[in-house]
Amino acid sequence: MTISTAVVLAAGEGTRLRPLTHNRPKPMLPAANRPILQHVLDALVEAGMEEIVLVVGYRQERVQEYFGSQYRSTPLTYVTQEKQLGSGHALLQARSAVEGPHIVVNGDKLIDGGSVSRVVDAFDGDGISMAVLNRSNASQYGVVTLDGSQVTELEEKPDTDEHRLINAGVYAFPSQMFETIQSTPQRDGELILSDAIIEQIDNDNVRAVRVDGLWADATYPWDLLYVANEVFERGRIGTTAHEDGIWIDEDAVIHETAVLQPPVVVGPDCEVGPSAVIGPNVSLAENTTVGANVTLERAVVDSDSRIGHGSTVVDAVLGQDVDLGVNVTVPGGPGDVRVGNEMFESQELGAVLADRVQAVGNVAFEPGTLVGTGASIGTGATVGGLIGAQTEVVR
Repeated sequence: MTISTAVVLAAGEGTRLRPLTHNRPKPMLPAANRPILQHVLDALVEAGMEEIVLVVGYRQERVQEYFGSQYRSTPLTYVTQEKQLGSGHALLQARSAVEGPHIVVNGDKLIDGGSVSRVVDAFDGDGISMAVLNRSNASQYGVVTLDGSQVTELEEKPDTDEHRLINAGVYAFPSQMFETIQSTPQRDGELILSDAIIEQIDNDNVRAVRVDGLWADATYPWDLLYVANEVFERGRIGTTAHEDGIWIDEDAVIHETAVLQPPVVVGPDCEVGPSAVIGPNVSLAENTTVGANVTLERAVVDSDSRIGHGSTVVDAVLGQDVDLGVNVTVPGGPGDVRVGNEMFESQELGAVLADRVQAVGNVAFEPGTLVGTGASIGTGATVGGLIGAQTEVVR
């Protein structure tokens, strides 16, 4: 049965990705040089979706201003989840904008068009089809148990590591799924989509579709480095390759003495200065400036950022409009990273610098440093741990 409408759940904040989500929702964080949500929309367009409904909420203007009313000639309709009351509640907000069966995906997880197409092909017009895939770290996600192609159990983050199949978050739903969600009991004040699916599993009404294409999720800030690597490996860059493993936008300017070590992507209106060494595993989003004698390795640099002469940045995620002065050092991981009340030891993270962070010059970041939006770090300072938003650090 043909499905031509997709619903994208893109209303969440992504609190564990703070401070990067202080000003924008998780789906708008970078997967290499483009927002995660842009990769999701590419997958839906490639799978033949003719209409896409976006459920937005937190910082919704960032989504609407970026994508507008259509994407690659496919109409976009926006509906709003005013309060974060669960994934099932988010999907219900699209009810008035959807007729008939539809695809549902998460706006904050990378997928490819092939996986969506396979789920559509398996849909019989009545029950649910859902994508499943193998993962060695399955216990971190929602795991599924099968009997043939029939889903017999769906469990969120089990206590054991014996599972290998996870719920990939790509569904084909019949139109009556809205009624099923509406009648599902709330859990801790939220309406959870997986609870509604479990009800259909109990009715032998959910079919698994095995997929093996692109799938990547960022739970914590350092995961964006992994997500970028997945994009590189799949070649999902969105611009023509200059040579094997190197993508350079036609409007970028690369000095003849600069060295690019693949994989590397350099976005539009970027400038890379003399004797800079960029890569491997580096993405530069649009309008980024890299000075002379800079070393960048395993880094995601978002748009409108500047990295001053002689700086070294390794294992780092830089937000939008970050300004690093001369001789700034981010030496790379491993480092211990505090997220909320949790401490994550020995992560391969040099630093995360949120939007509009400024480090004047000769600044050193200790491994695992998180710097909040708009923080300013004075000349010669050494910083580590968590630096709050709008904080001014002096030597």
